[in-house]
Amino acid sequence: MAKLKLAVIVGSNRRESINRKLAEALVKLSAGAFDATIIQIDDLPMFNQDLEPNRPESTLRLKREIEAADAILIVTPEHNRSIPAVLKNAIDWASRPYGKNSWAGKTVAVTGTSGGAVGTAVSQNELRMILTNLAGVVVGGQVFVTFKDDLVDAQHNVTNEATRGFLQGFIDNFAQIAGKLAA
Repeated sequence: MAKLKLAVIVGSNRRESINRKLAEALVKLSAGAFDATIIQIDDLPMFNQDLEPNRPESTLRLKREIEAADAILIVTPEHNRSIPAVLKNAIDWASRPYGKNSWAGKTVAVTGTSGGAVGTAVSQNELRMILTNLAGVVVGGQVFVTFKDDLVDAQHNVTNEATRGFLQGFIDNFAQIAGKLAA
């Protein structure tokens, strides 16, 4: 059976983002089930409906990458008890124009990390609400990861065995559900 195509979106445009590090570790853990690609979102202009008739190429690329994926994994921080602006902007571009929503029917899992135990809880809840409203199929429970400096090494390995096992279970469950929904 061919691997499912997984598009990974990091809800941060920070170069040294801890959520990017977690996303890269999840990509590595998913290698048995998914062919994963991290989608760039930091080059998107701010959403403006006036741009829709002549959309910037970066927004068209985003839509193509989401539409080509069997499943979407979003790994995001929380900014001021909400989702980051860069992520909301990407969601908006991919949902437009009206009638051509790229999120519709997509299997999506959401997670995030912060220095606190549940630092991305509100962001994850808000993101689930938005994606469900856009007809995405949001799966799985909430997955919180407390980030420590040595959690992910330079080769994108999760160094803590218990956390690695937990995240592997999350990815394996997501792959199983995504596979059933893609069939």
